[in-house]
Amino acid sequence: MGQPSFQASNAIIYLTYGAFLVLGTAIAWRMRGQSKGDFLAGNRTQSAFPLALNFIASALGSGILFSYPQLAVLAGVQGLVIYSLASALPLLIFAALGPIIRRKCPEGFVLTEWTRQRYGIVAALYLSFMTLVTLFLYMVAELSAVGQVITALTSLDGLPVIIVECVVTTVYTSLGGFKISFLTDNVQGAMVLGLILIATITIGVKTKIDTSLIEPSGLTHPSLLGWQLLYILPVAVLTNDFFLSNFWLRTFASKTDRDLWIGVGSASVAVLVILTLVGSTGLIAAWSGAFDPSTGDDGSVAFFLLLETLPNWVVGVVLVMVVALSTAAFDSLQSAMVSTASNDLFRNRLGIWWIRGAVVLVIIPTVVLALKAPSILQIYLISDLVSAATIPVLVIGLWRRAYWWRGFDVVCGGLGGILAVFIFGTIYYGNAKAGAELILLEAGLYEGDWGAFGAFVAAPVGGLVAGFLACGLRIGFLWVRARVTGGRFEALDRPAYLLEQEAEEDEGLAERVVVQGTGKGDGMFF
Repeated sequence: MGQPSFQASNAIIYLTYGAFLVLGTAIAWRMRGQSKGDFLAGNRTQSAFPLALNFIASALGSGILFSYPQLAVLAGVQGLVIYSLASALPLLIFAALGPIIRRKCPEGFVLTEWTRQRYGIVAALYLSFMTLVTLFLYMVAELSAVGQVITALTSLDGLPVIIVECVVTTVYTSLGGFKISFLTDNVQGAMVLGLILIATITIGVKTKIDTSLIEPSGLTHPSLLGWQLLYILPVAVLTNDFFLSNFWLRTFASKTDRDLWIGVGSASVAVLVILTLVGSTGLIAAWSGAFDPSTGDDGSVAFFLLLETLPNWVVGVVLVMVVALSTAAFDSLQSAMVSTASNDLFRNRLGIWWIRGAVVLVIIPTVVLALKAPSILQIYLISDLVSAATIPVLVIGLWRRAYWWRGFDVVCGGLGGILAVFIFGTIYYGNAKAGAELILLEAGLYEGDWGAFGAFVAAPVGGLVAGFLACGLRIGFLWVRARVTGGRFEALDRPAYLLEQEAEEDEGLAERVVVQGTGKGDGMFF
C-alpha cells in the first residue's frame, strides 16, 4: 500500500519522460526549417482551446503538491480558498491587459518590449533582469519540487530525475523553441486534467473521513494567518505574473482578443478547481488521521502521507501527473528564457544557437541550487516581493494621462520598494540584520507575526512613494535646468511617439495630434 516497487517507479517515471522526448522531437522534426521569429514566438496563431491548455500547464507545477496541502493544514479552509483564488484569478490580467499592450506594441511578444518602447532602454533592461531572475528562480523551484516529490512518493534519489528532465526539455525546446513548448503543453495540460480527475475520484472513494477530528483540528475556523493572506497572496501572485514571460508569450500568441478571453477565462476556472482539489488533500489527510496537525509539522508532506493509505496504482497515476506537471512548467520557463534573452539583451540579432547554448549553461547552476533549495515557497516569495515593488510603478505608463511618467521613475520606484521593506523590517524587528533578512523572507509566511504582511505592504507602497518622489525630483531638476540655461522646459510635454501611437489606437485623435516633444521610446528614461 502507498508506494510502487523500485522497478515500477523507475519504469513509470522514465517511460513518461521518454514519451515526452519522442513527442517533442517528432513535432520539432516536422517543424524543421521554421524562421527565427517562429522559434521565439507565435503571435496571433492560437485559438482559445489550446490557449486554455497552455495556461493551465504553465500555471501549475509539481510544487503544488507541497505548498497547497501545507497551507490548508496551516490556515485551514479559509487559507486554502484564498490561496486558490489568488493563484487562479490573476491569470485574467493577461486577458485584460494583453489586448491593450498588443495594440500599443503589435510587434512585441514579451512585456519588456512594451517597456522598452514606453520607458526606454534602461528601464527595459531593468525589467528584463528582473524577468530573467524570476524565470531562473522558478526553474530552480520546479526542479527542487520535482526532486522532492519523487523522493517522497518513491524513496528514489531525486537527482537522476532532475537531470533527465533537464535533458528532455532542453533537447526538444532547443529544436523547436516556443512552438514546441506550446504544442507539448497542450498534451501535458490535457493529461493533467485527466489524471487529476482520476486521482480525485480515487481519493474520494478510498479515503474515510473521521468526523470527530474535524472540529478539534480547527481547520474550519478563520485565523489571523488566513486574514493576512487575503491581502498578501493576491498582491504577490498578481504582480509576479507580470514577470513570467511564458504567460506573455501565450498572451501574444492568441489569434484574437476573444480567443484570449475564452482561453484565459477557462484556464482560470480549471486552475482554481485543480488547486482547490490538491489543497483539499491536506484537509483530508488531517481529518482521516493520516496527518496529525498537533505534531507541529508544517504540513508540507500531508499529501504524501495521505497517499500512503491508498493503493499503489494511485501513486503510479500521481507519478505520471507529477512528471507531466513538471515537464510542462519547466519547458515553458526554458522557452520563455530563450525568447526573453534573445529579444531583450540581443535585440534578436544574436544567432539562436548562441542563446540556446547560454540556456543550457544556465541549467547547471539551476540543478545545483535546486538540490540545495531548502524551501520552494521561499524561492517564490523572494520573487513575489521584488515584483510587488516594481509592477505598480511600471503599469502607471499604461494610463494615457501619465505621459509624464518616465523610466527613471520606474527604476527608482522598484528599488525604493525593496529599500522600504528593509526600513520596515529594521524598525519592526529592531535591527538591520532582521530587516535585510525580511527582504529574503527567510521566516516565510507562517511565523504568526506581522513581518511578512508588512513587507508586502511596504514593497508596493514604498515603490509608489519612491517613484513619485523620483518623478518630482526629476521634473524639478529639469525645470531648474531650463530656467538656468534658458532652454525649453519639456518634462511635461506629451512625447511625439505617444501621440502617434494614440492616434493609431483611436482614429478620432488623429485630427488633434500636435507634436509637442521629440522623445522616442529609447529616450524615455529621463
